[in-house]
Amino acid sequence: MVRRTRPVIISTLTEILEFQRHRLMLWIPVMFGVGIAVYFGVGAEPSVAQTLGIAGLGLFGAVFIRPKYIIRTVFLVSLLLISLGYSYAAYRTTTVQEPVLTRYYYGPVYGRIIGLDRSSSNAPRVLLDNIYLPGFGANNTPERVRISLHGYIPDGTLSAGGRIAVTASLSPPSPPAEPGGFDFRRMAWFMRLGGVGYTRNPVMPAQTESSPDFQVWLFSVRMKLSAKIKAGVGGQNGAFAAAIITGDRSDIDPSILVSLRASNLAHLLAISGLHMGMLSGFVFSMLRYGIALFPYLTLRIRPKKLAAGCAIIAGAGYLMLSGASVATQRAFIMTAVVLFAVILDKPAFTLRAVALAAFIVLLIKPYSLLGAGFQMSFAATTALISAYEWLNKRQVWRFLSRGKWKYIKPVIALLFTSAVAGAATAPISAFHFNQISQYGLAANLLAVPIMGMVVMPSAVIAFILAPLGLEGYAFWVMGEGIGAILAVAEYFSTLDGATTSIKSASPMVLAGIFTSGLILFLWQGRGRSVGVIMLALTLLIWTKSTRPMVFISEDGRMFGLMTEFGRVVNKPRGSGYAVRIWLENDGDVATQAEAALRDGVNGDKRNAIANISEDWLIYLYLGDDADVATVNCVEKTILVTSKLKGASGDCIQIDKNYLRRSGAISINMVEGTPMLKHSRDAARNRPWGY
Repeated sequence: MVRRTRPVIISTLTEILEFQRHRLMLWIPVMFGVGIAVYFGVGAEPSVAQTLGIAGLGLFGAVFIRPKYIIRTVFLVSLLLISLGYSYAAYRTTTVQEPVLTRYYYGPVYGRIIGLDRSSSNAPRVLLDNIYLPGFGANNTPERVRISLHGYIPDGTLSAGGRIAVTASLSPPSPPAEPGGFDFRRMAWFMRLGGVGYTRNPVMPAQTESSPDFQVWLFSVRMKLSAKIKAGVGGQNGAFAAAIITGDRSDIDPSILVSLRASNLAHLLAISGLHMGMLSGFVFSMLRYGIALFPYLTLRIRPKKLAAGCAIIAGAGYLMLSGASVATQRAFIMTAVVLFAVILDKPAFTLRAVALAAFIVLLIKPYSLLGAGFQMSFAATTALISAYEWLNKRQVWRFLSRGKWKYIKPVIALLFTSAVAGAATAPISAFHFNQISQYGLAANLLAVPIMGMVVMPSAVIAFILAPLGLEGYAFWVMGEGIGAILAVAEYFSTLDGATTSIKSASPMVLAGIFTSGLILFLWQGRGRSVGVIMLALTLLIWTKSTRPMVFISEDGRMFGLMTEFGRVVNKPRGSGYAVRIWLENDGDVATQAEAALRDGVNGDKRNAIANISEDWLIYLYLGDDADVATVNCVEKTILVTSKLKGASGDCIQIDKNYLRRSGAISINMVEGTPMLKHSRDAARNRPWGY
């Protein structure tokens, strides 16, 4: 009888997967996340039948899972997780659906204040719910709107839960400033934000009865606490303190934000894993070692478990007081998982804990997968735990625990931690924010210890001393620590070459970064080298990526042409947000005024013309009359007329009706022919693509 043997490829693959068996659990949130990413990446919204069919396919395959056959098991479990991730994301998209404005609106707006921050122009900005718009029915009135306030604001008007009345301009959330760019409409959809706008008119309090709820009460508590912190610390240090405790950034000077970003210290302002870990860790340590001072208690209770439980409660309180943003929810979940592991006498800092936290976050907020905060947070945590797993096996690391070296080991650990976290998040940060801080490592080495050893402990002590009226001493220490952090940020942000601008890349580059990182940190054995090679190839592809030759803004009043000197725009003012996005994504540090001075575009306030190839030119006409004689609609011309319905001739016409359907436009020359892409096309068949 002849014994049948398995093919070499199957045998080899089986051996590889068997070697990885104990780490396959780490890939569960990865496969679930792949399904979510596929859902957000497809061009059309799946129907209910399609969603159920995809989920059913995964569940049907699960019937044939046999742990004995590891290849089949890995394939079918991956299929199950991907299909469930896809279907779950589709389901959650429908559950957050709320009305969205379908047209421009100017008129009275009545609403209740449930959020307060500042716009990019440093104007107060309110988030309103319980909206009333005259002429709108209940079925088409947005759940929430956000308005920037540029007019007169009477004292005490912007109170938490207070109702205001204002005459404002509102519009639907905007599509991307360029095709393939960040789509604010998608983020607004999951925020249940149905309109955005501004006003230059006075804001008036509206005396309307409304029943308070927990959200408004909590917001009111946060704002009162924020005011107390600002009064106790004072100045920009107080504004920074309020931001890291309550999430209130309404009084932070924009120049502070610029210096924090340039020095790679902006993460200290965001309430994330660092703050949650520091606060919970301080509470844990304070209680554990405080109880140890009393032998009677120490022998009768388990201080470590009690301290972990109290630290979880402290973290939950911090979560609520800080506004429970997505980043803070993620940080609390990760911290709670670690502390629960302590209570259960399990290893706290493991990759399994990270995988569990990631899966829980994706269940709560599937859309968070697409955010830089989620990506950078879990990238840093995964890289650190994996790196320390490797380091703890090295003899030199164990040697540093002996003798006098043990005093140097914490410094080396700080350097190692900052370097690993910085390296893990740098490519993700560069992809999303188009810049790399050259002195970020040095700035973090100086600022993070101050945050951990001075600022966050002072915040906890201030809460403890507040009932005694002695919190002022803790606030003073906190303010001094924050002042030192801001001084570090200011110093490094003003050094020559503090930042390097990076041009944007396609989403496939980001996928390559994550795939290579996952292989590098989750895989066991020599196969990790594949991750290093893949990362190098991904970064090489990034450097070779190109940008569109021409951009046309959504309103048709601005275009930007790529030249050998950088992108040149037709006007020094107007469409400022779109132009800023174009230049940032080009990796260009020039301002709009500087870009307008470059050679390549000729014209005046009513006309702009430029050659985009040897044969083709683009002509932008800003006049509002229909005098055909003034409009050159000739062959091999792209004519942009934002105020005209069109002109006769053989040119490619982009008029106001075309722009209404297309949104912003990019143009590239392919074999001598202009190829146009539209920013609205990517989400035209998605719920947020109104």
